[in-house]
Amino acid sequence: MNHIWNTTILGNSITDWGIVALILAAGFTITGLLKKTIIKAIKKWASSTQNALDDFIVSVTEKTLLPLLYTGAVYAATSYLKLPAKADKILHAILMVIVLFFVLRAITVIVKQFIFTFIRKQENSDAKEKQAKGLIIILNIIIWMLGFVFFIDNLGYNITTIIAGLGIGGIAIALAAQTILGDLFSYFVIFFDRPFEIGDFIVVDDKAGVIEYIGVKTTRIRTLNGEQLVCSNTDLTNARLHNYKRLQSRRVVFKLNLVYQTPYDTLKQIPQIVKDIISPKELVRYDRGHFCAYGSSSLDFEFVYYIDNADYNVYMDTHQSILLDIFAEFEKRHLEFAYPTQTLYLQPNTETGITDTPPKEDTIKSSVRSDSNMQ
Repeated sequence: MNHIWNTTILGNSITDWGIVALILAAGFTITGLLKKTIIKAIKKWASSTQNALDDFIVSVTEKTLLPLLYTGAVYAATSYLKLPAKADKILHAILMVIVLFFVLRAITVIVKQFIFTFIRKQENSDAKEKQAKGLIIILNIIIWMLGFVFFIDNLGYNITTIIAGLGIGGIAIALAAQTILGDLFSYFVIFFDRPFEIGDFIVVDDKAGVIEYIGVKTTRIRTLNGEQLVCSNTDLTNARLHNYKRLQSRRVVFKLNLVYQTPYDTLKQIPQIVKDIISPKELVRYDRGHFCAYGSSSLDFEFVYYIDNADYNVYMDTHQSILLDIFAEFEKRHLEFAYPTQTLYLQPNTETGITDTPPKEDTIKSSVRSDSNMQ
């Protein structure tokens, strides 16, 4: 009987393999009991609370800690065996890859949750979550690259040479991809400084539209004509950009031009007439109204008011209502709007006394009145 237990298989006795089997059985049993009792109880408690953080912690623990415990049981069992150096190195590398994979996955999930938790506390969180996807991708790449370097270091290789090589290669890549890297850094500027966000209406140079998507390299804008405009992030961060989504109040200036035949007493009443029309409007703050100039063919009035709404359609509806009310009030008071006119004066012929004879060119005097701001 003792001879059987001392029989070696792959350099280890039956006794050693039995101990390995017991360690594996014990490790898997303990991990299974932990999952069915403690983890299950914690999940039930977390589901009964309103806080989403405990649900996240339980989920990460279940998806990371349990696989690591199973891996630990395998490592504890195999470490009891006497394996050849090459086999031991391969087994060590495999276990290291498994452990590193679950650890890095847990780190990336935690980083993502931290960023989204921070974003959800702000306004327009849904749009900002879409914008943050590019940042999360970049952070994941960095985390996995650091994990790869850590893995190489644990295999016994000299990572100083690798890092130096990556540094030289990085410089070469940076020189070859300056535009891409410039857009990448501009993406970080857009994400952290937030000059605009998804859903904002912006005007850049002669282009206007709504931000649809903010990527690592480009930003996509849905223009007023309906087509999609794709701009590099660098172009947008370097441009003078008007963000109308953040407009709190809109200043509106408009003019009214009346004929010169308007009586003096009526002219004095016009600012008050227009004020009485504008002031009662909803979301409108009347600022001023003045008789501002003698035009070439009109008496010019200028009025200013503010509308406390960023929506362009609301502004146009309100301004249209004001103009229509002004027209109706002026029509009721028989006030005439000015328009471009031309008057021709003919000098009578002194010899014949006939005034309807076409005069010579040098005897014609003309007075032209024009106004480019036609009402």
